[in-house]
Amino acid sequence: MNILKPALMAASVWLLAGCASSSNTPLSRPAATAPADRFMAAIAHHCGQAFAGRVVANVPKPSTPDAFEGKPLIMHVRGCDEPQKQLRIPFHVGDDRSRTWVLTRTQQGLQLKHDHRHEDGSPDTTTMYGGDTVDAGTATRQAFPVDAESIALFQREGLAASVTNTWAMEIVPGQRFVYELSRPNGRLFQVEFDLTQPVPAPPAPWGAEG
Repeated sequence: MNILKPALMAASVWLLAGCASSSNTPLSRPAATAPADRFMAAIAHHCGQAFAGRVVANVPKPSTPDAFEGKPLIMHVRGCDEPQKQLRIPFHVGDDRSRTWVLTRTQQGLQLKHDHRHEDGSPDTTTMYGGDTVDAGTATRQAFPVDAESIALFQREGLAASVTNTWAMEIVPGQRFVYELSRPNGRLFQVEFDLTQPVPAPPAPWGAEG
C-alpha cells in the first residue's frame, strides 16, 4: 500500500481550494474607476458634438436685463485632445463666443475654470475663475465650490456676490447636460442642454484656432 498517495491527494485538494479562494480576493479584482473619470468619459462621449440649451432656473429673477434671455444657447464639446485629462467646452450665447468651460482632471478630483475672452482673443479681466471638487461626486454630477484664487479675483473686480459661488455640472449621456451656478443666499441659475438632438457646430470660441 502506498502511504504517500493519500497525503499527495490531500495536498492537491488544499492547493486547488487555495487557488479558488485567492481568485475571489479584492487584490485580484480590477480597481473601480473613480467617479471623476466616469464623469469625464460621459462628457467625452459627445466630443465634437454641439447641443442647444435653455435656461431652466434663474432665481431670484435679475432686476437688470438678462444676458441669456431670448438668445440661442449652444454648448460644444470641442477640446478633446486628451479627454481623460482635460475637456474644453465653449458655451455660446447668441453671437457671444467669449465663454469656454475648462474641465481638468487633478490628483484629487476635478477642476472647473471659466476661460473668458474678448473678440480679439485677449483674456477678459475676469477670467479663469472657478473651483475644485471637494468630494468624489458621482459619475453624473460634480460640484465646484469657488477657490481662493477666484475669490481674490472677484474681490479685486468688485464682484462681491460671486465669492460664495458653487458651480455644478450634471450629465445623463445621450439625454441631458446641466450647467449650474448656486449661492447660499438662494441664487440658482441652470441651463439644460438636450443631448438627444445634436445641432450644427458653431464657430470656434474667441481666442481659439479654427
